[in-house]
Amino acid sequence: MIGPFKNEPVRQYKTEEERRELKEAIAQWEGRFGQNYPLWVDGRKIETEKKHASINPSKTSEIIGYVSQADRHIVDQAMASAWEAFKTWSRVEPEARARVLLRAAGIMRRRRAELVAIEMLEAGKPVVEADADVAEAIDFLEYYAREMVRLAHPPAPVQIPGESNEIRYIPLGVGVIIPPWNFPLAILTGMSSSAIVTGNTILLKPASNTPIIGSLFVEIMHQAGLPEGVIQFIPGSGSEIGDYLVDHPKTRFISFTGSKDVGLRIWQRAAVHQEGQKWLKRVVAEMGGKDAIIVDEDADLDAAAEGIVISAFGFQGQKCSAASRVIAVGSAYEPLLEKVLERTRKLTVGDPRDLDVDLGPIIDESQYRKILDYIEVGKREGKHLLGGERGPTDGYFIRPAIFGDVPPRARIAQEEIFGPVLAFIRAKDFDEAIHIANDTDYGLTGAVYARRMEHLEKARAEFHVGNLYFNRKCTGALVGVQPFGGFNLSGTDAKAGGPDYLLNFLQMKSIAERL
Repeated sequence: MIGPFKNEPVRQYKTEEERRELKEAIAQWEGRFGQNYPLWVDGRKIETEKKHASINPSKTSEIIGYVSQADRHIVDQAMASAWEAFKTWSRVEPEARARVLLRAAGIMRRRRAELVAIEMLEAGKPVVEADADVAEAIDFLEYYAREMVRLAHPPAPVQIPGESNEIRYIPLGVGVIIPPWNFPLAILTGMSSSAIVTGNTILLKPASNTPIIGSLFVEIMHQAGLPEGVIQFIPGSGSEIGDYLVDHPKTRFISFTGSKDVGLRIWQRAAVHQEGQKWLKRVVAEMGGKDAIIVDEDADLDAAAEGIVISAFGFQGQKCSAASRVIAVGSAYEPLLEKVLERTRKLTVGDPRDLDVDLGPIIDESQYRKILDYIEVGKREGKHLLGGERGPTDGYFIRPAIFGDVPPRARIAQEEIFGPVLAFIRAKDFDEAIHIANDTDYGLTGAVYARRMEHLEKARAEFHVGNLYFNRKCTGALVGVQPFGGFNLSGTDAKAGGPDYLLNFLQMKSIAERL
């Protein structure tokens, strides 16, 4: 009997015991730097000649490991193996599939320090952000296990005389999972486990910046009893195998989290019917945001400033849910801006192995240079008030930047930067603030700090985002509590961590029998 779902608590690493355990885990990883990490295809570990070096973005001279790279020939092998595994895995009882996820959650709890440490090293996450990512991965496993048990016994349809009618949810087949680097365990786990627990088999292509975390996930799933072949682990470059995976006629569905441009490319290519393809491919996509926090004139400005700084600069702003715009109404603008500047000045930037730093590195050189370019754009579009300088030279560090009096249609107010850059925008009244907030291509998250009930109700009805928060930050959606996914070009609004999510990987079969 599975008990009710409860979210995994996030550790703050304030006690000496917690900090010592984590430092030991970091030291153990450092002792393993430079090892090779294979593919997992057809139940076998495969090392290829071509390898990708996964580096520590805090100290680019440190190579965490070398990860074998798949090519198209290996993709074909993996696809064939996954379809063979599907024949048996799809017929395993849903409760048994759910138990694999529950065992994996228990393993993650036991290996928590190891997982937090590799997040800090490979993804550059400060300690609490890293732990929150591991906690969310555990939540996905626990939640989706319970959801599968629920969906295994759907309610009976309307019955008519002389017939017995039933519905069943059955899996789709083999899917391609393409997770992001910014939540390298949580989102990867959620995307993979949802497809697996529903009876599908998958080809998992981890993000190129965080493949070792993906390798650990596969190891944990096998340790939990997942049969060989259910996951085919195929790291590889997007240019080499990305389009090939999406186009492949044997691909039944694609689950993607990443940038708008890549998501649109996947959506377009998946719509093309390939020779030998017997279905319409299903696409689940989460594609970013340009998230706004509206602060009304009567708001608690201290609470708003605290929520803004956390939302904008947590994990260096490298979240699709991060606040990149503040829309301050009327007289709230100046005092709110000053409070945000004051709090931001106190943030420290550095290697997450210093457990007391607030911000770590940008993920890689490409993203680092992109953010620096946007900071120069911001200097032309608004008032440069704070930050934007490069941090320590041995990593990809940027100090959080704030721009004031930014026009609502400016590039830094419209384009997803995915870094620690915040634009302050003036609104003459609350109606204009709602209009500005909605005036982007995206619709992922948003927040409103206000006391007036009519303004909160207006936002409830008119602020067009998938995840809306009142008088709190716009990041940190909890599995099962705030199902996550956005509108417009933020994606397909699949609502990860919600009661509808597993249906993305199932199809309903209606069965009628004449009595």
